[in-house]
Amino acid sequence: MELASNITASPNQSVAHNGKRTILVVDDDQSILRVIRRVFERAGYTVTVACTGLDAQKLIDRFCFDAALIDIRLPDMLGTELLSRIARSQQTVKIVFTGSPEPEYRLEAERKGADAFLIKPVNPATILELLEEKFKARVTQSRCND
Repeated sequence: MELASNITASPNQSVAHNGKRTILVVDDDQSILRVIRRVFERAGYTVTVACTGLDAQKLIDRFCFDAALIDIRLPDMLGTELLSRIARSQQTVKIVFTGSPEPEYRLEAERKGADAFLIKPVNPATILELLEEKFKARVTQSRCND
């Protein structure tokens, strides 16, 4: 599994390969990371994973991602803390997911710029559909703003 220490790309550049969209997946559950990675790679994404908020912060500071899928409850911080770091890039689609459906998590995620909030368990195909919708909306929005 590709972890933070195995990334090779220039600072502040995308980790994309051959024009593929890039996604950062942050979760401390290895089985979730494996499933999401497999599904997204088969769908043509370049997937980078992080198991802690600190690892994710390092990646966010060094690389650009087309999307970020972030678990709320990480071992070292709440995933919503990562949203503020990503927020400086309006082009990154930010999806938060959690097994803890407390309303305050949803409100905090929305306040910090999450594009979507999902409750686990969630089918990876649902995440893929949601991502594609968000990417299409961003393209349409950028065309309207030009």
